[in-house]
Amino acid sequence: MSEKELRTKTLSRSVPPLAVVLETRVVTGNGGGPEKTILNTPRYMTRYGFKTLCAYMYSPDDPGFPWLKKRAAELDCPLIGVEDRGAFDWQVVRRMLQICRENQVTFWHGHDYKSNFLGLYLRRYYPMKLISTVHGWVHRTWKTPIYYALDRWCLKHYDYVFCVSQDLYTSCLKLGIPSSQCSLLENGIDVYQYSRTMSLEKAKKRWHFPLKRLVVGSMGRLSPEKNFAGLIRAVGKLILEGNPISLYIAGEGPLRESLQRQIDHLGVSEFIHLIGYREDVLDFFQGLDAFVLNSFREGLPNVLLEAMALEVPVISTRIAGIPNLIVNGYNGILVTPDKDEELEQMIKTLYREKDYREMLALNGRYTVSTEFTMEDRMEKIRNIYRRILEKDDPTYDRYHDPWELL
Repeated sequence: MSEKELRTKTLSRSVPPLAVVLETRVVTGNGGGPEKTILNTPRYMTRYGFKTLCAYMYSPDDPGFPWLKKRAAELDCPLIGVEDRGAFDWQVVRRMLQICRENQVTFWHGHDYKSNFLGLYLRRYYPMKLISTVHGWVHRTWKTPIYYALDRWCLKHYDYVFCVSQDLYTSCLKLGIPSSQCSLLENGIDVYQYSRTMSLEKAKKRWHFPLKRLVVGSMGRLSPEKNFAGLIRAVGKLILEGNPISLYIAGEGPLRESLQRQIDHLGVSEFIHLIGYREDVLDFFQGLDAFVLNSFREGLPNVLLEAMALEVPVISTRIAGIPNLIVNGYNGILVTPDKDEELEQMIKTLYREKDYREMLALNGRYTVSTEFTMEDRMEKIRNIYRRILEKDDPTYDRYHDPWELL
């Protein structure tokens, strides 16, 4: 057993919990980017003395939840499933209240508008501190502006709000949330998990990617805000001009059929592929010469952190919190949203300049491993929990930091 494993095991056995945290969220399918953080949270927070559970609300007809349960088990995450049949299913309220009481929850940590509203409502019947992480507001249906207006109202009554990007932090301050109760909390990843395990050539062979073409990848929900249509246009034009480039897009979503029609219409289906949802993302990233995120709206997406940690040069649109991660020309490339010509030029530059790709890859790994780790993120959350406990309990000093027990 390694020193790190021994340290984690010792802490989890010997430290009595200072408080119980319930991470709450509504999910569909296999979830999204936030799951990469939320399902990892319990194994980190336990080290700091905070027992952490996750309660996910999901439709009983959704086939994706069993996969989430499986993924949670692999990460040693206690995940409670709560069947949710819609906005007027009061059984959800009763079940969530039961979970809070049975587990003596101290902190309710919401991650979307419904969990934020439920936390505020349930606090009338069960005393607990309310925390929320704001991941972003994206208009997907005519109902979402209503939901997000409700969410913004709820946040003003929360004890503390984390925001995953600078623009969201600014928005929350404009809502009237005091800066003392709100902070920027950028995403982080486990850099030990996201470390390259094979060469680019070996990974390409495993995926049957062409060895003599620049392999560009992208990943995400196939929905309008990701602007995969613009990426297909840009790469499609480069291919038609004779550049040896291939594009692989991983993900599912409502635009799959229209994107495939676009690929077929351009006549580039031999070189541009929609490969669906993938679980083996580490292998996928390692087979890429470059990764492109072409979104109109994001917070600070985990896929960028993952690609950079795996030493893949990245191109991203200059939006939200991404310029806090990418220094243009040093550890990645930033482009203007919805400017196909600019994106084309940057992809062509990466194709022509192998040394430049290698420099971006090495600097990207260095940036993530020194500034955007899961450990740093969880320590910031731990400090806020401790501060709230200390404020409410004058005798809080009797508690010891779990790290001091070793």
